[in-house]
Amino acid sequence: MTALIFARLARELELREPQVERTVALLDEGNTIPFITRYRKEATEGLDEEQIRTLAERLGYLRNLEARRAEVRAALEEGDHLTPQLDAALAAAETLQAIEDIYLPFRPKRRTRAQVARELGLQPLADTLLAQQVAESREQLAAPFLGENVPDVEAAFAGARDIVAETVAETASVRQAVREATRRTGMVRAIHKEGATDEKGTYQQYYDFSQPLTALPPHRILALNRGEREGVLKVEVESNQDAFISTLQRRFAKDQGWIGDEVRSAVADGYKRLLAPAIERDLRNELTERAEQHALTVFAANLRGLLIQPPLRGKVIMGIDPGYRTGCKVAVVDATGKYLEGSVIYLHQPERAKADVMRLCQRWGVQIVAIGNGAASRETEALVSEIIKAAPFPLQYTIISEAGASVYSTSTVAREEFPALDATERGNISIARRLQDPLAELVKIDPKALGVGLYQHDVDQKQLAAHLGDVVESVVNFVGVDLNTASSSLLTYVAGLNVRVARAIVTYRDEHGPFRTRKELLKIKGLGPKAFEQAAGFLRIPDSLDPLDCTAIHPESYAAARALIEMFGNDTAGSVALPAVAARARESIDAGQTTLAELAAQLGVGEPTLADILEYMARPGRDPRDALPPLMLREDVLKLEDLQPGMWLKGTVRNVVDFGAFVDIGVKQDGLVHVSEMADRYVKNPLDIVQVGDNVDVQVLSVDADRGRIGLSMRKG
Repeated sequence: MTALIFARLARELELREPQVERTVALLDEGNTIPFITRYRKEATEGLDEEQIRTLAERLGYLRNLEARRAEVRAALEEGDHLTPQLDAALAAAETLQAIEDIYLPFRPKRRTRAQVARELGLQPLADTLLAQQVAESREQLAAPFLGENVPDVEAAFAGARDIVAETVAETASVRQAVREATRRTGMVRAIHKEGATDEKGTYQQYYDFSQPLTALPPHRILALNRGEREGVLKVEVESNQDAFISTLQRRFAKDQGWIGDEVRSAVADGYKRLLAPAIERDLRNELTERAEQHALTVFAANLRGLLIQPPLRGKVIMGIDPGYRTGCKVAVVDATGKYLEGSVIYLHQPERAKADVMRLCQRWGVQIVAIGNGAASRETEALVSEIIKAAPFPLQYTIISEAGASVYSTSTVAREEFPALDATERGNISIARRLQDPLAELVKIDPKALGVGLYQHDVDQKQLAAHLGDVVESVVNFVGVDLNTASSSLLTYVAGLNVRVARAIVTYRDEHGPFRTRKELLKIKGLGPKAFEQAAGFLRIPDSLDPLDCTAIHPESYAAARALIEMFGNDTAGSVALPAVAARARESIDAGQTTLAELAAQLGVGEPTLADILEYMARPGRDPRDALPPLMLREDVLKLEDLQPGMWLKGTVRNVVDFGAFVDIGVKQDGLVHVSEMADRYVKNPLDIVQVGDNVDVQVLSVDADRGRIGLSMRKG
């Protein structure tokens, strides 16, 4: 069976079977996906992280499929129901739904009308109706079944029809055919539920709505589901009921006499009462699952964009958490993120507020002000803009997402970091620090609280948490982690580590000082050889005794790296020498003195591993985020009233959704670039064009001051 799974995976994912087999073996051995992606390229033939995650997810589904197939076969055998035909159908089933369709007639269920009829002994009468080979009259056929519990002919045939109705509705081929036909031709219909209130008109566009199942976009599916849950909408799947019933009647009722009439009546009843509701549930679940998976993909892309933002190193930052009633919380952190001083300013006391902010900026040498984007953010921005104009020193500001700051402020991590501060004083520190290093700060917050989508509350929360957790893990390992400065929250996401081991690393560091080599990690209690293998390559030690510890080269490849240094370097392998070693090796390959394959064979590693070693040596300690466009900083404020159609502005993408992207252009309200305005060509998916954090040039199309809506365009034509 394993071979069949490998073959199917290879076919579905367009991979080679040996490639699939080796990758699955690595997964089954407990290797993490980041580790496999980066350090097992020879085995996977260079599969990227997304391909391996897809393979792992599909592998899980197919293994569950085979396990369920075995369970159903065993249950059918135990109940003496397994016929050669059923066995063949079960073996051919390619989805869990198909297996459940086959098992449905034999699955233990609640007491149905058909079950009651069977208990009354009416199964033979139903079988006779379905066979349609009857010479007797209705009365003669029913006579043997009459008794105390079946008083008359009508009662006998009513029970028999219930059995026929259930039999037709539970026939696997019927369910599959009707499901597919409904999926292909059905419509989703929504109406306003009588008497339901929708004060904000949130669902007004769905009060009289219909759209083919095949054309229904994911965000609309989730909106309909939410409107139904809140009791505002009534949603149903409409199909060509009469045509389906007629088709089934022709299939099961060949006889044109009274026998056929009984069967046709039973078929119609079975379709309306049993089959249609079941198919509607199946398809609604299918639509929801598809919409949720799409939403998770969008959330993941947005979260990745948020986490991968380039850090603003070496700057003294002031973080401001805006507020009206309770004031704006202010915090200053130094270039390393250390908390220096905090304060509270009030927007209704502007002169005093400006003086207080100016004092803090001058005292600590603040260079940039980070303003949270919550309530009162634009009023705070206006205040800061005035301070910048009056400041006798360089000062800039930016608006950043404060999503999750309040979650962080009350968390265990925040209490451990700042035990002497009140929860209201911690959120502004988070705002300042996430400007210095977004990844290091945002990993302290539950990814679900980071506001990376429009429908995060409409999807399965366990799936959401798992999916977003995978994104954080991916980004953390892609960037790499400084072993001597990383928090336990950040270390938790390193491949091979968990919460307990991450805390143990921080405790060891506090007690023994900075790590001097990667090997020292093996002294951590609970961190064994397997965890070390998975984690070591993603952990950096800039001041290590071994310069290779500051690269992404895995310790298992150190021997090859040192041999390379001996061949192309000098007697000392200082950090400055590593780029020179890589350059000389490349020159040798480019000059034809050797080939990558020959050099790899000489060093005892694969070609992909050698290529990576050369890349990592060329840029030791490299942070891939540094290659991204820098954060957009401002000195002056723009008001909604300043906007005019036709103006071109620079903005920062804050969120990407199915229908476009929301862009911060420096006014109170983010503008919307509709998907139709993202390029001079058709755009199917906005994520193909932009991601969270991108700096973009946009043109103002429209301004609706009353509704606070701004229409933008990225089209150049």
